[in-house]
Amino acid sequence: MTDVLYTGPIPTERGGELAMGRGRSETSALSGIGGRRDMTTTQNSQRPNACCFCWCCCCSCSWNEEERRRRRRKKQIAQDNNKMETIPNSEPCTKASVEEMRLWSQSFDKLMRNPAGRNVFREFLRTEYSEENMLFWLACEDLKQEINKSAVEEKARSIYEDYISILSPKEVSLDARVREVINRKMQEPTPHTFEDAQLQIYTLMHRDSYPRFISSGIYKSLVHGGSHSSSEF
Repeated sequence: MTDVLYTGPIPTERGGELAMGRGRSETSALSGIGGRRDMTTTQNSQRPNACCFCWCCCCSCSWNEEERRRRRRKKQIAQDNNKMETIPNSEPCTKASVEEMRLWSQSFDKLMRNPAGRNVFREFLRTEYSEENMLFWLACEDLKQEINKSAVEEKARSIYEDYISILSPKEVSLDARVREVINRKMQEPTPHTFEDAQLQIYTLMHRDSYPRFISSGIYKSLVHGGSHSSSEF
C-alpha cells in the first residue's frame, strides 16, 4: 500500500492552539521587526544634521577652514595663470635681530607690531595662499591714517573692490554680519569703515595661521640663524 501524506488540520484541540500560537508569534515578530525598521527609518529621516546644527548655532563654525583654504588655492592658481596682479613689495624696514625674532613667538601682537615680523609672516601666508589677509589688514591701517575725505573715499572703494567683493581673487573671509556693516558704511566711507572686518581678519590670522607660522621652517630658520636676507623682511 502506498503511504498518503496527511495535509489536513491538526486533529487535536491542543495541537491547533499550538499551531495558531506559533503563527501569531511569527506574525508578531515579523511585524515588530518591520515596525522597528519603519520607526528607525522615520527617526533617521527626522534627525537633524549635526554639522548643519553646529554651523547655525556656533559663531566659531561660521565658515569651514579647509574649504576656505581650498578656495584660496584655487584663486591663487587662477591668479598666477592669468597674471591678474603683481604682488606688492614688502614693507620697508630694518633687519630684525635674533632677539626680536624670538619675541615674535611670545605673542601675535608683538609679531604684528614689528614691520620685519609682518613681512616674514606675510611670506609664510603666501605659502598658504592667504596673503590677502595681511594685505587687507595693511590697507586698513593705511586707510585709518588718511584725513583727506576724497582720498578716504577712493581708498575705501579700492579696499572694497580688492578684498570685500566676491568677484575679487583676493576676497577675504568675512561673516554676513560684518559684510552687512561694511555695505552700510560704504554709503559714506570713513577711515574706520573696515574696522570690524579688520578685527575679524586679525583674529583669524591669530588663531588659524599664527600657530602654524611659529612651527614653520620659515620662522625656525630665522631664529636659528637662517639664510633670509634683510630684503626679504
